[in-house]
Amino acid sequence: DQEGGKAEMRANIDAWWPLVERGEVEAIVMNASGCGATVKEYGHHLAGDAAYAAKAARVSAMTRDLSELLPELVPVLKPQLAAAAQAGRLALHPPCTLQHAQKLKGGLEAGLRALGFTVVLPADSHLCCGSAGTYSVLNPELSRQLRERKLGALGEAFADAPPAAILSANMGCITHLQGGTDIPVRHWVELLDEALLA
Repeated sequence: DQEGGKAEMRANIDAWWPLVERGEVEAIVMNASGCGATVKEYGHHLAGDAAYAAKAARVSAMTRDLSELLPELVPVLKPQLAAAAQAGRLALHPPCTLQHAQKLKGGLEAGLRALGFTVVLPADSHLCCGSAGTYSVLNPELSRQLRERKLGALGEAFADAPPAAILSANMGCITHLQGGTDIPVRHWVELLDEALLA
């Protein structure tokens, strides 16, 4: 419910605010694109709340998706990523919450490629995988159809051999896609972490 959601927003702001107010954080970084999209809208959702409007606007303004840090991190991380090429060919499903809600289309794949990963986008990569928050629960048949279409496009992009993994940036998409394939579906930062440790 809407009021319950606003209560959770206020609770998050209360948890982060002491650090924000003391200037101890430069950004609030989200590694799940759906969460990032929501936090970036706190200012809008709480605009009519006299006690939280200014705080919410500030929190929204300083929220970043993890992929937004890649341009700064590529020069630092690339020398440590000799193993990136060993990861094989990777399929990327950029979530709707990254591409459409946060308007961050193209940055994730550009960053991963700059780090040395071989990333392939399927045809119609802008289309939803069918997870869409509670959509997969409330509309399971249509949700499965969207997932099958997405996995089919991934299969066509790798007609010669399946990808080593399917990467995404949102847990809903990752869980939903994994339910329809034996190919590992992972958050892109997990792969980056493994390549750094190799």
